[in-house]
Amino acid sequence: QVQLVESGGGLVQSGGSLRLSCAASGSIFSINAMRWYRQAPGKQRELVAALTSGGRTNYAASVKGRFTISRDNANNTVYLQMNSLKPEDTGVYYCNANVRYGLSENGYWGQGTQVTVSS
Repeated sequence: QVQLVESGGGLVQSGGSLRLSCAASGSIFSINAMRWYRQAPGKQRELVAALTSGGRTNYAASVKGRFTISRDNANNTVYLQMNSLKPEDTGVYYCNANVRYGLSENGYWGQGTQVTVSS
């Protein structure tokens, strides 16, 4: 089994910054893509940022230029640096990872961390 544990959420004023972390542990051979999603109240979960094992990144248009995704492969950890935060960035942020173990690859989710941006 694999566990993803997020941390770093909280309450911040508009224009502020937060850094989210997601650490993966358990039966891991390697991790391919790692992603951050968010879900605002009453809305569907949306992809915020993705980072492949090869270093390719992809960002939602709404966060491009403000958020940066990075990873520490040695520690199976992915980060999301969020700058110039806006009230519309408020939501629960979830980590997602494609984990390889042996011949199989499976997707896993963290439990989520709340980010609240006040105006």
